[in-house]
Amino acid sequence: MPIRDQFGPPLSHSRPIVLENARVIDPSRDLDITGAVVVADRRIVAAGPDTAAPRPTDAEVIDCRGAIVAPGLVDMRVFVGEPGAEHRETFASAGQAAAAGGVTTIVTMPDTDPVIDDVALVDFIRRRARDETAIRVHPMAALTKGLAGTEMTELRLLGEAGAVAFTDGRQSLTNAAIMRRALTYGRDFGALIVHHTADPNLVGKGVMNEGETATRLGLAGIPKEAEIVVLERDIRLVALTGGRYHAAQISCAESLEVVRAAKARGLDVTCGVSAAHLTLNENDIGPYRTFFRLSPPLRSDADRQAMAAGLADGTIDVIVSSHDPQDVDTKRHPFAEAADGAVGLETMLPATLRLVHDGTVSALGLFRALATRPAERLGLEVGRLAPGAPADLIVVDPDLPWVLDAEILRSRSKNTPFADARFSGRVLRTLVAGRTVYEHIPS
Repeated sequence: MPIRDQFGPPLSHSRPIVLENARVIDPSRDLDITGAVVVADRRIVAAGPDTAAPRPTDAEVIDCRGAIVAPGLVDMRVFVGEPGAEHRETFASAGQAAAAGGVTTIVTMPDTDPVIDDVALVDFIRRRARDETAIRVHPMAALTKGLAGTEMTELRLLGEAGAVAFTDGRQSLTNAAIMRRALTYGRDFGALIVHHTADPNLVGKGVMNEGETATRLGLAGIPKEAEIVVLERDIRLVALTGGRYHAAQISCAESLEVVRAAKARGLDVTCGVSAAHLTLNENDIGPYRTFFRLSPPLRSDADRQAMAAGLADGTIDVIVSSHDPQDVDTKRHPFAEAADGAVGLETMLPATLRLVHDGTVSALGLFRALATRPAERLGLEVGRLAPGAPADLIVVDPDLPWVLDAEILRSRSKNTPFADARFSGRVLRTLVAGRTVYEHIPS
């Protein structure tokens, strides 16, 4: 079924908005209740039971019967091609994709050309994004200069310029001494170190999860240990330094146990998982479909189930899209030669709603991982519906059935593993600072 949408200049925010008869979900207050949300002057005025919400007489009233009103999603891992690879994605196209997917805040990775390892480049990202998109954009700056893993960047200066955290993006930092130095230095001003845990020597020429499926397909495998040994090393360094640490993505049950043990010790450690690793497994690769080639690779279904269980019990803090646009020149190849990565801004919410529909995760728990926890970890004031918070919110019909046509994705690249997937649940409206930036219009 073709879908039309409205994405243009933000509407005026001078008129208050009342979203009534909604299922209001605010994980910051453990709130899941029928009620209303009142927005005025870019902020949340009230969110909760109808009786508690004042109604401005001049407000635009929107009946949300049957729909959820939740905080706008905060995506901690988004690769945008700008600068250097605008043919894959721009801030404008990423902003449209994000708004359609209910993502009101994106955090961009420093894997650009040039690398975001300089104060001027952090400022460029912030200004460019502000001019080109209606959503909020925050940059992560490079942890090492040029992402080369040999020299630490000026973390404090980059943070003062607006970087919300520090990472080498797709690269794993193999030099333990530099990781120790970054955690120690960052600790003194509360910097968050975000790491992609994949030992490149163990990854080698591997292209998918090591095991029976890889053998049957004749593809080189990547052992789980490539992820686990780096994660275990990092946790030991966190214990040594007292730094703040976030594992960008984990993908296997053993990594989950490492994080669980670290939290039990009181270490300042969190972790994320991608929507793909919560809902797909290595068998989905099927006949060498390169849109399923990811980093970390899709694991066994037992690992996928472990990730879902870890999300449900709170061990996993954050869900990310790991949005990584790739064009035909990097994806339309034999599986072993294709690039890693998939787009995910528009599918992160509908894909993970599957876990709510099958009873694995509560809606409250899902939105906590999609919005509230990432905002808290990054020190952002969004991700909540508490009175006084920025009016970044979404209206979601959790039961609306639809089929994804990859060609209507707003991203410039169409490399989605969810092409032709059947979903239940989609975003009806997205507001940023009280302004409607996306509205779904059924055909």
